[in-house]
Parts: sequence; C-alpha cells; structure tokens
Amino acid sequence: MTQNPNLAALSAAGVSVWLDDLSRDLLRSGGLQTLIDTRSVVGITTNPSTFERALTQGRAYDGQLAELTASGSDIDTAVRTAITDDVRAACDVLRPQWEASDGVDGRVSIEVDPALANNTDATVTQAIELAKIVDRPNVFIKIPATAAGLPAITAVLANGVSVNVTLIFSVQRHRAVMDAYLSGIEGAQQAGADVSTIHSVASLFVSRVDTEVDKRLEAIGSDAARALRGRAGVANAHLAYAAYQQVFEAGSRFAALRAGGARVQRPLWASTGVKNPAYPDTMYVAELVAPNTVSTMPEATLAAVAERGVAVGDTVTGKAKRAREVLDRLTAVGIDLFDAFDGLERDGVAKFAASWQRLVQR
Repeated sequence: MTQNPNLAALSAAGVSVWLDDLSRDLLRSGGLQTLIDTRSVVGITTNPSTFERALTQGRAYDGQLAELTASGSDIDTAVRTAITDDVRAACDVLRPQWEASDGVDGRVSIEVDPALANNTDATVTQAIELAKIVDRPNVFIKIPATAAGLPAITAVLANGVSVNVTLIFSVQRHRAVMDAYLSGIEGAQQAGADVSTIHSVASLFVSRVDTEVDKRLEAIGSDAARALRGRAGVANAHLAYAAYQQVFEAGSRFAALRAGGARVQRPLWASTGVKNPAYPDTMYVAELVAPNTVSTMPEATLAAVAERGVAVGDTVTGKAKRAREVLDRLTAVGIDLFDAFDGLERDGVAKFAASWQRLVQR
C-alpha cells in the first residue's frame, strides 16, 4: 500500500501521527493496519470516553463481557479486561513501528481510572498494575497532570514504566510535568535502570482551550475580545513548545541525563479535532508542525489532513514572543487564564470519570 503524501510529508517534518481512537471493530476489520499502511499512523491514544463509544456502539464486546460476568467477574473487572485486551492487541499491531523507531513511536496509551486523579498512591499502584496487565513494551500509561498526578508521574517513571501525561492545559503545568519527568528519570537512573527504555509524552490539549476561552470572549462581547477568538489554543501550545526547548534542548539538567541515555519528553498535541465549524478543520495540525512532536487526531481530522494537507514547514519554533502577546491581549480584555485552565482540568477529569462510570454501569 502507498502512504498518503500529505500525512507522509507531515511525518517527514518531525510530527508523529497518532490516532485518537481504538475499538475492537477497528482491530478486527484490519482498519488499524490500513491506517498504518496508508495514513502514516504510528501510535494510538485512548481515554475513557474513547472506550465508552467503543463499548456502547455495536455488539463487538457483548460476548466477552457476558462470559466474564458469567464466570464471576464484576462489571468493572470485565470492562477493564476488555479494554486491556484491545490495548494489548493494538500494541502487537504497532510493534513494527515501535521497533523501527527505537521505542519512540508504535505506542498505545491506556489511562488510569480518572476517579483516582487526586489520589497519588492509588494512581501509582494502578499505573504499575496496568503496565503489568497489558504486558507490552510499547504501552503508555496515561496519568492526568493534576497536582496529585505530578508525584505519581515521577514515581511511575522511576519504576521504569513509560507515561503519557494527559490533561495538560497551561504552560505552567507543562513545566511542572517536565520537572516530574526529569525527577522520575533521575530516580530510575539512581535505581540502576536503563533509562533509554523509559519514554514519555506531555499531552497538551488545544481545541478545548479555544472552546473555553472563546465562550468567555463572547461573554465579554467587545470587538477587541471577539478579535481574539480561536487564538488561545495555538498560542498556548507555541509557548509550551518553547518551554520544551528550554528544558530539553538547552537545559543543563536534561543534558546530564541525556549523557546517560535519557530520552526527551515529547510534546503531544491532543484535542486536535476542531469543535467550531467556523475554523479550518486542520488548524490544530497546521499550526503545530514542529520537530519531536506528536499530533494525535480523531479519524475525521486525520481524513481532513489526508485530503487537503497542511504546510509542512516548522510553524511553531520562534513563535513564542507572538504567542505571549496573544495571551497578554487575552488578559487585557478580561480573560482570567488561570481560572480557565483550572476549570478545564477539573472538567476534563470529571468528563473522563463520568465516561468510566457509564461504562461500568452499562
């Protein structure tokens, strides 16, 4: 099969293309392998909402869930078994991409129970348990970047488990996540682990920022406020990439770890599906092309990029000053960015927790 040239060009520009979706139908139909062969897909992200859609649409899981519950499993255990089976199978499909990239890509993410987002110890325990259950070297365990999640991230990495840090909204929290990553790698190194085998991505949510900030701009209603609609998410991401460069390209702390084989924690652009139909449907891909990044896309966004493509030059590096000006203008018109980011984090945790509860109450 031939790779779509638009997505191949995006990959060549240094952006790893990951799919933000997983289902048993996608695995059984060979659809995942087709996306790998024709759409440059080299990874998968999932979350409780992803699996809620998968398990409630169609009948693919009915037989397994019925067997598990009949044999005495409670519904929580049955659902978790079905999900980890899918993640394990997807890891196997993506194993060649994992091997070809020396462990950088070919990754499949599975999230700890979002109800544990404010419980450090329980998050650590479940993260390590999930890694053992999936039992594949290319699995990523997703941990939310809450205040309680930060020390959990450090502890899980120190135990040699690769982590996808999710629900990052602010650059301030992104910096704390990078610090947690470095501390985890330092801990693993002190324990004698081969740190070159421990990987991580920091998932910064993009379109959700615009959705929240745009709502607030509309409420303010001034011309100056409305002129800033659709600009917060990309500007925030540009500043996050500049922070990544400071830590991993110019920082002395990581330089010492790199000498011991440590890998960078790549920025991952999450929530790339455009929620406002007034915006171009590829904007959160086109405006975030930079080396050593991941763009995880729902199938609709993946199809849009495949059809129309995006500019593949670096659209991020050197944009920090302009991005800061955008955020300063947002503050000047009355946007409380700290409050917006805090609300987005709480809402994100709550939405994922609600999805999980609906799953186990089905």
